[in-house]
Amino acid sequence: MSTDPIADYLTRLRNGILAKHRVVDIPASNLKKEITKILFDKGYILNYKFEDEEGPQGNIKVALKYHPVSKTPAIKKLTRVSKPGLRKYAGVETMPRVLNGLGVAILSTSKGVMTDKEAKIQKVGGEILCHVY
Repeated sequence: MSTDPIADYLTRLRNGILAKHRVVDIPASNLKKEITKILFDKGYILNYKFEDEEGPQGNIKVALKYHPVSKTPAIKKLTRVSKPGLRKYAGVETMPRVLNGLGVAILSTSKGVMTDKEAKIQKVGGEILCHVY
């Protein structure tokens, strides 16, 4: 059992990208589902599917996205920021800029899981889960 399921989720995505896999299977949770939806909406993954029949929690099938000609992945870097041993929080004023605004920070706020830009618009801070670019 993993003590940090979000780090396990990000590591499975990174390993799938390094191995040039098309689809990655990940054990599901509500937080992982929300992160997957954000990655899809921002164009970092090609598609996803939630399967509820396998195991007690279900599975997430994530189709990774690559450039059609050069075969480079859409996700260049995927890093975990807030860890169980050291939580990182940010307010509206201290929101991080990932790659000078080109990347995305995914936050867990009181209004749900959202990107840094959405959190600034809604004027809410929260725990910084990861950076994607």
